[in-house]
Amino acid sequence: MFATIARVFIYGLIGLVGLPVVTMLLALTLGYLLDPRCGTPGDSGGCEMGAATVAIASALPGLAIGVALAVFQSLRRRQRHD
Repeated sequence: MFATIARVFIYGLIGLVGLPVVTMLLALTLGYLLDPRCGTPGDSGGCEMGAATVAIASALPGLAIGVALAVFQSLRRRQRHD
């Protein structure tokens, strides 16, 4: 039982930190590729702030995905052993 709780905590933490990093990098990459005004001198930083907003908004879904993945794996492991 302790191993399952630890795994849920670790996967949740990975999702909480990992998904925002991935979404921010993806948003920045797409922003710079699709909008030629991003990153130019005189830019107000709107592209970067948009990427930061997407990253912050994806933190809780990342936590939920990590926890759900760990719970799903735990349930599958219990079904195999029964």
